[in-house]
Formats: sequence, C-alpha cells, structure tokens
Amino acid sequence: MAADVKEAPAWSEKLMWGALNALERYLFSENFFIANLSPYEEIYRDGIMSVRHYLPLEEDEIQVGDETIPVERMKQHTPLVLVPPLAATSMIFDILPQRSIVRYFLAKGFDVYLIDWGEVTEDHSHLSLETYVMQWMPDALRQIRLHSGREDVSFFSYCMGGLLTLMYAAASQDPNIRNLVTVASPVDMHQSGMAGRVLSLVYRPANIISRVLNFSLMDLPARFLHIPGWVNSLAFKLTNPMGSLISSLELLVNLWDREFVKNHTTMSQWFNDMVDYPGQTIKEMLVKMGLQNQMARGRMKMGATSAEFSAIKCSILAFAGDADKLVSIKAAHKVLDIVSTEDKEFCVAPGGHAGVFAGGKAPQNVWAISADWLAQRSGEKTSQA
Repeated sequence: MAADVKEAPAWSEKLMWGALNALERYLFSENFFIANLSPYEEIYRDGIMSVRHYLPLEEDEIQVGDETIPVERMKQHTPLVLVPPLAATSMIFDILPQRSIVRYFLAKGFDVYLIDWGEVTEDHSHLSLETYVMQWMPDALRQIRLHSGREDVSFFSYCMGGLLTLMYAAASQDPNIRNLVTVASPVDMHQSGMAGRVLSLVYRPANIISRVLNFSLMDLPARFLHIPGWVNSLAFKLTNPMGSLISSLELLVNLWDREFVKNHTTMSQWFNDMVDYPGQTIKEMLVKMGLQNQMARGRMKMGATSAEFSAIKCSILAFAGDADKLVSIKAAHKVLDIVSTEDKEFCVAPGGHAGVFAGGKAPQNVWAISADWLAQRSGEKTSQA
C-alpha cells in the first residue's frame, strides 16, 4: 500500500494562515525569533562586554541542516573561544537550532566559550580598538582560563572578530594561543572590493593633505564618527539589493508556513538589527586599518604598544567566501603573509559574506573543515565533566 502523502494546504488555507502569521509577526515578532536558544552561563562581565560558557548538549545526536550528527561525549582538550564581529550581535553563532555554530562545535566535543561585545550606543563612542584588544580580550581570556582550568585556547572568529583576535595575538604575544581560525576577515583592506580600491587610491593624497593642513581624522571628536546600527544594516543590504528583494518576496509567498516565517525572521534579525560602531573605533579603522593598511604591512600601533604580526606563531586556518562582495579572497588570504607560523592554511568556501559563515553550505564546508582541523591540534580528548 502506498505511503500516505501529506497534501499541500489549499490556497484558501494559505491565505488564512498567511494573514494570521503576518498579524502575529507584526504584533509579537518575538514569537518567531528562534536564535540564542543554546543554554549558557555568563562567567564574566565588564560593562557591556560579557563572556559566555555554553553547557554540554544533553541529546545523543543533533540536526545540522539536513544531516544528523552524533554528539561526542569525549571532550577536546583545548577550549574553543568564539569571537563575533562588532557590527553583528553574538546571535549569529547560535542563529537557528539546526544551523547553530555553537551546537555544532559542542557536538564535536569542544568546550565552547563566546566573547559578547554587547550592545553599543552613543554613550559608548569612546570605545577604541585598544579597549577591545588590550583590555577586554585579556580580561575575557583570563576568566576563560580560570573557568576551564586550561591555559591553551583556540579561536574561531568571524570578519572583524578575526581582526581583533589577530591584533590581540600580535600585541600580547600570548604564548598559549594554540589555534586560530578566521572566516572572511579582511586583513588587507586595500584588496577588499571597491572600498579597498578607493582607500588605496586616496592613501597618498590623504597623507599629503594631512601634513599640509596639520589635520587628521584622529583629531575629530569620537561622537562625530559614531555609526548607528541602522546605517550598518543599510550598508550591508546595499551590497546585495537584489538578494534583499528576493528574500522579501520569498517571505510574502511563504507567510502561511510558520516554520519558514520563523527561520526567515530569525535570519533577517541578523541584518535588520546590527550594532552601532563606536566613533573612536571607526576613527582607528579608517586611519590605521583603512588608509594606512597597517595590518597588511605587518605592524599596527595599539596605544603605547606595537602589534607585531610576525610574532604570531600559533596554527592558523583562514577562510574566504567565493561570492563575498565585502571581503575579497586576496584580502582574507593576506593573513598568511604577515604571520611567522609554519602551520597555516587557506580555504575558499562557497558563499557570500554571511553565507560562507552561516549559510546552508557552511556546515559541510567551513564548520566541518574547522572542526577537523582544530581537533587535530587540540591535544588528547578527555571525558566530559
């Protein structure tokens, strides 16, 4: 006897459920938000910055995309620290139950921590790269090492999170950084798309004008360069306006499907609710990282300290997206040129700037490659506590 096939709802039903879901989504959008569901404990906080430790999975297996993977009960020796960018919230690491980087690495036996940079407002315009790199990163790692009982740590970082981690490693010369994974991190700003070409062209004229006028962007008050989150969201969407339009149309067509609406609403939150960029950080990014391209040149001033990227000797794995319009392959590959470690690899994976990190193909590519690469370099496994 043929198996029963579930019939698709009639158009009248779709219209009814579509209208109900649209109304509920407008009035109670939180009902459709399914990110940040993995249980964690907050082990440290300093102002808006906090550190999370994710609890072990209770399931024997989890769903990742269309694949079911077993949960390993032996724990990797070296803790894994997730580092988000500044413009996106930490939810991107735990974006959907079936597309969660947190759950994936927990299933692979890693002891997972996350540095949450927090919600920046205009009151935080004074936050600088030095705050993130020389104050918060050391404090966060100190607490992670105390909590885990391990000195060695590994990093898995995305976009600006990768740059901050590299800056910390270069400035601190921390000998207990064992492994570092960067995903879509633009080390060479002058090689990154149209914006990179513009920065490269205006670098010398800007230097001349600065010397003649005895003026620098660094002289401007930080509050004048503070960028609201909605501007970051708009800029990101403008890199792929057709994709944004198609996404909206897909939502309209599938409003009747509650699960689709949940997934769409949650993913859209990533791009619709971006975080402010502190003015002081923007100044330093524009001048030091943008115009002067200091990271690509191998040395960067961090307050009174000089971050020497040749001092980085940990194992490094870097990724770039083959369709990334924000971070070019050359920009991401540059990290291999500025570090002195011999154990370094570079991979080009499918996806744009967001897709390479958390898109539908990310689990089989970036996540799986990273998990295997880290496991080979994390020491002997131990029993889960």
